[in-house]
Order: sequence, then structure tokens, then C-alpha cells
Amino acid sequence: MDNKKLTRRSFLAGTAAMTIAAGCTTTKGKAPAKVSVKSPSEMVNFAGIGCGGKGSSDVQGALDAGCNLVAMCDVDEKNAAKFYSTKAGVPTYRDYRVMLDKHKDIDAVNVSTPDHMHAMIAIHAMKMGKHVYVQKPLAHSIHECREMQRVANEMKVATQMGNQGHCGDGVREVCELIWAGAIGDVKKVVTWTNRPIWPQSIPEPLPEEPVPETLDWDLWLGGAPFREYNHGYCPFNWRGWWDFGCGALGDMACHIMDPANWALTLGVPTSVEVAMQEGNNAQTGPDKSILKYEFPERKGEHGKMFPAVTLEWWDGRDGNNTPPHPPEIPAEIGIGDKGSGKNGTLFYGSKGFLTCETYGGSPRLLPEADFASYKKPEPSIPRLEKGDPYIDWVKSIKSGKPSASNFNYAAPFTEIILLGNLALRASTNIQWDIQNMRVTNSEEANKLVTKQYREGWSL
Repeated sequence: MDNKKLTRRSFLAGTAAMTIAAGCTTTKGKAPAKVSVKSPSEMVNFAGIGCGGKGSSDVQGALDAGCNLVAMCDVDEKNAAKFYSTKAGVPTYRDYRVMLDKHKDIDAVNVSTPDHMHAMIAIHAMKMGKHVYVQKPLAHSIHECREMQRVANEMKVATQMGNQGHCGDGVREVCELIWAGAIGDVKKVVTWTNRPIWPQSIPEPLPEEPVPETLDWDLWLGGAPFREYNHGYCPFNWRGWWDFGCGALGDMACHIMDPANWALTLGVPTSVEVAMQEGNNAQTGPDKSILKYEFPERKGEHGKMFPAVTLEWWDGRDGNNTPPHPPEIPAEIGIGDKGSGKNGTLFYGSKGFLTCETYGGSPRLLPEADFASYKKPEPSIPRLEKGDPYIDWVKSIKSGKPSASNFNYAAPFTEIILLGNLALRASTNIQWDIQNMRVTNSEEANKLVTKQYREGWSL
């Protein structure tokens, strides 16, 4: 290459060998990818896609991590107005495609939209060479997870899913305790949440209302099937509607199941059982449900063999569907979130219990009396700066080393979660063939592995 013609963009196309972050493994048979890198001294030019609601904190997080904001995009100007007002002079757009085409200097974007648009926007951006930070759950379908992982590796971009607890110290301590054998063999894990905190169990579409001038409803729908606007869909409440969101499971399991997924190297479930659900229908998710995932014996971190394990998921509005408190743990000792117990994880081991909070924080060995003299293992997993997912992602952009929840970790993990939604939506227990990406015992569930997009939209 002629050094006199070395442009900023051509420099960014350079690559560095990508190694797997501590605890984050690639999909079987897939070689580690490479990541396009920037000079550590260069500013990352960043654009926000989705700037209202959670998007505002994602954009601000990227800025606090040192990014330079060059443009912002949101289809709902009213929802984004408060955040827009704090960034006077930065160009704003409704259509992410227009923004990306106009601003050739954009290096990286966040995708903080309803779930049904995650894959479409992220893949579009990655194919243009942009680094992407995508909110959880990573995608709306299993096929989308596979495609996002494939494109990320093909385009050699830095990726991060927004399950921020994966960057924290707590989940690392959980892993270290499990790997050290603190509670022995783990054959059962129970996870739970007080979600949904938005409407679900609604059997019919909502009645048509006038579309606000501040909202581009067609762009908001994107690839989803057309339906008339109603304020009950957006903002926020889209989470419960299957066309747009992934329900309580999709919203929270990327946080709450993460300690179990990493610590136990869960891999691929052989089956998912719908133990209970109330209020599920073709339009929206249930008001409460219980799922049971079965994982076979498998090899985990450092060659350690893990026994077969059952992972339970409990969700229910206002905490009305929580697992029973183990009799071995005194009733006055809380599990899960400290003070409330509204969300959490409980590992059942042959030597005791380990519980942690929503994001893997505050791990505790129980019963406390049994572990009074237990000495915790020395930290072995590198801690991340401030436990911050945005700093971690920006460092990935600049160093070529993968972020903690890069798509080689996030995509297979999200696939596990979405298998639960296949079972819920088909109201049946399912068996999964990972190699052929098929549900082998339910054609109704199998149809949901992929999805159809509205005319004019595609991955």
C-alpha cells in the first residue's frame, strides 16, 4: 500500500489476531475471528441508533468511555427529545440507513431498539464495517443469532451485547467459586424474575389510534408484520408482544442466566420443558411461566467435566411466581437480590448453595454457618476496568482483543434463551438439534426458529 494514500478508513481496516476473552468460548468448530482495530490514541467516531429510554444510557455510556458522538437516530422524536436536548448541534435522523450512508466517518454504533430490529440494524452496520454494541437479547430469533455471529466474524468488527453484568466482578467470583468446587457438583440451578412489569397476556391487537407526528410508525415497525399504531406498543411495552419483543424471558434471562451459563459452560440443552404458563397466546407472552432446561454432561473451563444439570426459569408479574425457599437455608436468609429477592440465581451443589443477584453481583455461599471458615479462591479471571461494558467495548475496538460479551459468547447464549420462547409460544416441550438448527419434535415450534420480514426489509 502507498503510505501517502493511507486514509483513516483504510487504517481502520487493519486487523489484529483475536483471542477469546476470559471465560468466553467460540461456537464449536469456528476459529477465532479477527477484529478491526484503531490506534489507542484515535478517537472512536460513534453514532447512536435508539436514543430514547435505555438507548440514552447506552449512548452516554459510549461517550463516557471516550467516544466522539457524530450523529444520533431514533424513529420516536418525542421519546428521544430529552436526550437530544443534551447534545445540541449533533445531527439527528429517523432512518438509520440514511444516517449511516451520510456519515462515512462513523466507526461504531449502538443498537438500542425493540428486539425485532436488533439483527437487521446490526448486520447492516457490520457489513459497512461498523463496530456494534447491541442491547440484550441479542436477537429476536435463533436464525438471527446465527447470522449476527457469522457476520461479526466475517467483517472482523468489535461486538458487545448489553448484558452488563457479564463485565462485572460478581459473575467472575461466581465462576471462581464454582470452578474451585466450593459447593461441589451442581446438578440444579434455579433462576427467577419479577417480570413482566409491562402488559402481557393480551390476546388481540390493540385498536387503531392516530400516529403521532413525532413518530415514524413505518420505520418503527421495520421488518415486523404491519399493524395499526396504538400507544400501548411503544415506547417500552413492546417487550410483551411477540412481533416486537421476547417477553420476560428474553428481557431478563440474558442477565439472570448469565452466571450459570458462564460458570457451568451450559452449552446446548437437549430439551426445554414448559412446566407451567398462564396467559400465553399468539400475540403476547404469558403473565407467568416456569421452564426447565436439561443440559447433558459436558466439558467446561480448563477441561473440568460438569455433570448433567437442570436449569429452571421462573417469571411472574410482581413476583407472584417465585421458586420455593430451600429448607436447608434458614427462612430469614434471603436469596437472590439482597433485600428484595425479586430476581436472582440459586445454584444447588452437593456441598451447599450459591446465590447471586440479577447481574451476578453479591455472590454468597449458603447456609452461612457451613461456610464460616471457607477461604475463597484467589481471583483468576481478569477484572475489567470499572466493570464497564462500554469501556470494555471501546478497548476492544482499539486493541483487537474481544470484549467480554462479544457475539461468539452472546449469540449461543441468546440461542439458549430463545429456545425457551419457542417452547412457550408452541406450548410444548421441545428437543433441539443444534447442528441442523431444528426443533425435532414440534413443527409449530420449528417454524419460529426463523421469521418472515415485511416486504422491503431483510437481513
